[in-house]
Amino acid sequence: MNRKGIILAGGLGTRLFPLTRAISKQLLPVYDKPMVYYPLSTLMLAGIREVLIITTEQERPRFEQLLGDGSKLGMSLSYKVQSDPKGISEAFILGEEFIGNSSVTLVLGDNIFCGEGLESLLKNPELDTRGATVFAKEVAAPEKYGVVHQDENGKVIKLLEKPKEPPTNLAVTGLYFYDNDVVEIAKEVKPSHRGELEITDINNIYLEKEELHVSIFGEGVTWFDTGGFDALLEAACFVKEQQEKGFLVGAIEKIAYQNGWINHDQLQELCLSLEKSGYGHKIISL
Repeated sequence: MNRKGIILAGGLGTRLFPLTRAISKQLLPVYDKPMVYYPLSTLMLAGIREVLIITTEQERPRFEQLLGDGSKLGMSLSYKVQSDPKGISEAFILGEEFIGNSSVTLVLGDNIFCGEGLESLLKNPELDTRGATVFAKEVAAPEKYGVVHQDENGKVIKLLEKPKEPPTNLAVTGLYFYDNDVVEIAKEVKPSHRGELEITDINNIYLEKEELHVSIFGEGVTWFDTGGFDALLEAACFVKEQQEKGFLVGAIEKIAYQNGWINHDQLQELCLSLEKSGYGHKIISL
């Protein structure tokens, strides 16, 4: 099944003010790479080559300068402006023309996923069956996220958006796989009391149709929501630690090469512009 990807990289990043007063948080560094490299690498690990990046009018030229049209990675990258952020679900409305008749994977631009076995999870053929799949992870403060509510047998009853008293500690991460129905479903979603088109409402519609699958990341997969200062620092330290062990995290050039989207000569050409950086040295060592 043809699957496309969307990175939602809009918003004001107010939780990171003053860092983000002049630049998108998705362009901030997470150790040795811009933040957007990490969600892009997640889509690439899932085998997705066509990606739409949704951002602000001010930031669009900066993303285009950083990533271009994706051809150097053997990909196709396009861009869409979100003039007034109205919630995560708006991504499917803005991306309707891009999505076309395809299924789609959405990843939030400030989410980092890493771990052994992650690629095999993301390339699971079951993700391309009808319906939706969301990924959950046990966290210490689930009230900050969408939360999975289960019955005593582990069956999902409902997804709750930032509940004050979470029934479980299973938080829904910022990675969502949908069939093509998501576009029309997103158009049905009404603004919440926060004035946003909540992604949780889309997921609950799929749940009511018995077409929602919740996959739980185990201890082998690490997830960061880097929208706050502490998480941003923790993510950078984690990436540094992993790379000192020899595991490159979020290295889009490496993934493009391993996926067979670019050849050795094309990888070498990419490395020429990186040869004076520490990150470039790690890529060149390939």
